[in-house]
Amino acid sequence: MNIISSWHLTGWEFAALAFAALLVGFSKTAVSGANTVSLAIFAAVLPARASTGVLLPVLIAGDVLAVLTYRRHAHWPTLWRLFPAVAAGVVVGTLFLVWADDAVVRTSIGAILLLMAGVTVWRRRTAERTDDPDAVVTRAGRVKARSYGVLGGFTTMVANAGGPVMSLYLLSAGFRKLGFLGTSAFFFLIVNVSKVPFSAGLGLIDGRSLLLDAALVLFVVPGALLGKWAVHRIDQRLFEQLVIAATVVGGLQLLLR
Repeated sequence: MNIISSWHLTGWEFAALAFAALLVGFSKTAVSGANTVSLAIFAAVLPARASTGVLLPVLIAGDVLAVLTYRRHAHWPTLWRLFPAVAAGVVVGTLFLVWADDAVVRTSIGAILLLMAGVTVWRRRTAERTDDPDAVVTRAGRVKARSYGVLGGFTTMVANAGGPVMSLYLLSAGFRKLGFLGTSAFFFLIVNVSKVPFSAGLGLIDGRSLLLDAALVLFVVPGALLGKWAVHRIDQRLFEQLVIAATVVGGLQLLLR
């Protein structure tokens, strides 16, 4: 295939990217945050900076499928609280990418993910759960939303790794499965689409990357269908444990590479 040869990929490497694309679809409709594994696979197979540009359209395809699946369950007040802080994080992340090398990027994102996982586990053991996301509309809740929003914008711009950060925020805000998935679906569709001009301006998205994306997007669909089937068979506690575990795995992968 011309696409494979243009990227100097072996058959096994393309298969790994295809599996990572399938996992993106699964994570968008089942276990948000699991696509940190996809991030690690893309960064291992492709040049680290180029991998973020290739992965972004694949993520957007998964976001579209997730929105179509869970659009009725989005919590818009939470989204409106997050967007200004996320926009600031995206700008900071763009400036960071101008000078940071791959090693600095990986270490920074990995450390942030592990820190957020630790904070979330601690908070959930020391505070009572709330099943109403609107209960977070307090001064402390707004500060938390802004903090997670900036971190989410920064990590999603730098390494497409905003999923775990925002997943941890939504869990800490008391979202149940469907509300969690519906809110995160719209959030990442809007954020990822807004990142396209920044990524193109940095040279991370071009004609060659889009050709590879065209081949990989085909694998996102079966992953999304598998996730839609699986999500109703995962209870709430296991769902939350899987999200946190995926965050820890992704953070460790980035730190240990």
